[in-house]
Amino acid sequence: MLNTATRFAYNDDHEAFRDTVRKVLAEHVEPFLDQHEEEGIVGREAWKAVGDAGMLCPTVAEEHGGLGLDFGFNCVVNEELAYLGTSAGFTLQSDITVNYLERLGSPEQKAKYLPGLVSGEIIAAIAMTEPGAGSDLQGVRTTAVADGDDYIINGSKTYITNGQNADVVIVVAKTDPSQGAKGTSLVLVDAGTPGFEKGRNLDKIGQHGADTSELFFSDVRVPKSNLLGGEGRGFVHLMQELPQERLSIAVGAQAGAQRAFDEAVNFTKDRKAFGKTVFEFQNTRFTLADLKAKLQVGWAHLDWAIVRHLRGELTTGEASAAKLWHTDLQWEICDAALQLHGGAGYMNEYAIARLWRDARVQRIYGGTSEIMKEVVSREV
Repeated sequence: MLNTATRFAYNDDHEAFRDTVRKVLAEHVEPFLDQHEEEGIVGREAWKAVGDAGMLCPTVAEEHGGLGLDFGFNCVVNEELAYLGTSAGFTLQSDITVNYLERLGSPEQKAKYLPGLVSGEIIAAIAMTEPGAGSDLQGVRTTAVADGDDYIINGSKTYITNGQNADVVIVVAKTDPSQGAKGTSLVLVDAGTPGFEKGRNLDKIGQHGADTSELFFSDVRVPKSNLLGGEGRGFVHLMQELPQERLSIAVGAQAGAQRAFDEAVNFTKDRKAFGKTVFEFQNTRFTLADLKAKLQVGWAHLDWAIVRHLRGELTTGEASAAKLWHTDLQWEICDAALQLHGGAGYMNEYAIARLWRDARVQRIYGGTSEIMKEVVSREV
């Protein structure tokens, strides 16, 4: 269990909410972790249970079915999910996709999607990455060409989280390819729209419980009323969401790092070698001491970043630095914790194996670590 006694980003309401989150996850997610891993997807019953508990999209206004809370409540959910060791795509919905709809959506779009996103009856994805365009979103080749009162969408996307489950996808497409980034727009596409096909559930190194898909668009016709935000403003809209998206990844990374550390402590205090516990060896104690010190720094920095974001002060550079540092820390601790497990760490029956596998992608999605360094350097 995460120890939050010394945290300063949260108040009593956040901590009371955390108790609810733990109870819901213990009942509706934790018993099914292995099932989610085997099936490569989190079933809708779990989405509905989480939604019923108010754990999905808690920042959404009450008029649209939400609780109207601050982003700190999202962070509580994120921490508990990461510490539990699930890769369920709940945080993508709560921390990323719903923001686009609430901030940019028309009254009709908000009425159509927001209540279902909050309840878990609607699952959303955002389709940015393409086979030839990853961190460089200006390289997007999917097009949404105007045709009367409609757009006709053609192209493909890959590595899309929630792709199999998705009822609606925010598609990043070029409405004016001649304008480069300035010709990028966001368009909503509902599952079942003719010409929109979900490809295979991709076989990944880790995060097996998260459905990650290819998406294909072949002459997909949608009304222009499906435009989200301004035409040609898609790149700007995407950039405006980056601080929260990258902070969200940092939050999960820090909690995941703590879980890996705790697993290592428990294992080394129990496992015996040469007549004493592995923990009693100086190398083990010094390794854990070093990691504990870094975790202490990490939690303090994370709370600083959360508080700045709640005040509307967190910059893109600061959020990128947080993602860079916390995901590096997660990988360092997961790898060290697996090493302290010895051969057992390489066995999937131990939690550290899953934590280690799942951590690797954290330095890639949401912008690679190399891109994070480029962004941070612009504020130097």
